[in-house]
Amino acid sequence: MYANELDNFRPDIPELGQIPQFRFDADAPVPDASPTLAQPAPEADFSAFAMPKVPLTGELSDADETLFKSVVEKYFSEDAPKAEPDLQPSDKQDDVQPDRRKCMLKDNGFGIGIPETELVHNLHYEEADTIDQTEIRKQFPILDQKVNGKDLVWFDNGASTQKPLRVIDGLSHFYKTDYSNIHRGAHTLAARATDQYEGAREKVARFINAPSVDNIVFVRGTTEGINLVAQTFGRKYLLEGDNVIVSTLDHHANIVPWQQVCKERKAELRAIPIDRNGDLILPELERLITPRTKFISVGHVNNTFGTINDVKSIIQIAHSHNIPVLIDGAQSVAHTKIDVQDMDCDFFVFSGHKIYGPSGIGVVYGKKEALAMLPPWQGGGNMIKDVTIERTEFNEPPARFEAGTPNIADAIGLGYALDFVNSVGIHNIERHEHDLTEYARQQIALVPGVTLIGNPKNRVSVVSFDIPGIPAPQVGQMLDKEGIAVRAGHHCAQPALRALGYEMSVRPTFAVYNTREEVDRLVIALRKIVGANN
Repeated sequence: MYANELDNFRPDIPELGQIPQFRFDADAPVPDASPTLAQPAPEADFSAFAMPKVPLTGELSDADETLFKSVVEKYFSEDAPKAEPDLQPSDKQDDVQPDRRKCMLKDNGFGIGIPETELVHNLHYEEADTIDQTEIRKQFPILDQKVNGKDLVWFDNGASTQKPLRVIDGLSHFYKTDYSNIHRGAHTLAARATDQYEGAREKVARFINAPSVDNIVFVRGTTEGINLVAQTFGRKYLLEGDNVIVSTLDHHANIVPWQQVCKERKAELRAIPIDRNGDLILPELERLITPRTKFISVGHVNNTFGTINDVKSIIQIAHSHNIPVLIDGAQSVAHTKIDVQDMDCDFFVFSGHKIYGPSGIGVVYGKKEALAMLPPWQGGGNMIKDVTIERTEFNEPPARFEAGTPNIADAIGLGYALDFVNSVGIHNIERHEHDLTEYARQQIALVPGVTLIGNPKNRVSVVSFDIPGIPAPQVGQMLDKEGIAVRAGHHCAQPALRALGYEMSVRPTFAVYNTREEVDRLVIALRKIVGANN
């Protein structure tokens, strides 16, 4: 644990909701110290205490000085007179200058005033992070609100991301001016709506580098996409005694559909195991494969530990046995570049609400030959070429799998969400979130009584932890009182958690609009929770 000038500045935290009561070491200068300060006092007067000074051990940029000052003023002495800290100006104005990378502030356990932790300090990127955090956050109006009297911190991005103005305004404009059913109308609004819907399909194809728009099927989300593939493939090709392989890391949405079809077809469901860090034990895959293995379906990224699975190796192994592969990209598509042709997967599925888009819209990508081998899933309009009472001639993919009136507006909204991601740059987003995740892991690990769960070799923006003695849902409720939204429970990933010996966890997950200052607020809140429980 690091130490610095703030070591003698630490709050007693008797319980949540009370103003922290500060105490100082005997050798620290304390003007007019009073023993009554050690008692809880709703109207505590902090005017006699000087603001803590920036713990300088190297040159700081102006941005880091401002960060330190704002965090201390806002969360340690919100009602106190704003005394100016003794700041030493820095000659460096550019946060990405090499000299700034040498600056290592030490930590007092609160995770404040730290421009670079050791792990983050050693990260190397090909180019500087070009994200303008202030401008990014302006595009998400929902973040500009208070919850329980505190500024909202949205750390529930693994469940759903918030929506930028580009999506909100685009959907509003569509409903105000262009809404119509699509494909079959001969009028102007039908043409406009059809163009925008099919334009969204083109955007998706470009975003994941699909060969053609004909590879893109719109569905309600990842869950429906996996069910589509499992039900159509399973009912046609699975026989008694066959097997399907998933992984222990998978979301229930990639386990239950295959369970159901395997039970129906009297086939076996197998799972790639994981180690204690939360990584797949890939050598076990070869052992699980038999001549009766008909399909492999795995997640790209685990939603509880953030594990990035080596899906290219999985696909290569599967294809060497002529086994088709589906990749669940729900937790990866918003965080890293997806190239389905380079990946060589047969199917790739994801949800719009995980990537700043609307809920109720998702995508199934399928290779041309993979989609062609699947029978229709649902019957109705649009998925047919010709119908008589005796027979039906079905449409070619993707129309074959889009029966009835689709979710027109939200498909268009997904297109706007991908426009937003492209405007920021997926590589910039990936770098920003990786930096934030490693920072959060280090700072949360410094909180006594908090246990990090999982430590995969490669991970995206997920941190999972447990506080022994306090149920995860209760921790989530206590954080909510601090304005911090996290997911607390089993995350629809019970096999993964149980493999590491847990039933539930608390899970903050990060997105492009999250900041280090918000991580600091989480760490301070966790210290309050642990302190109140001791």
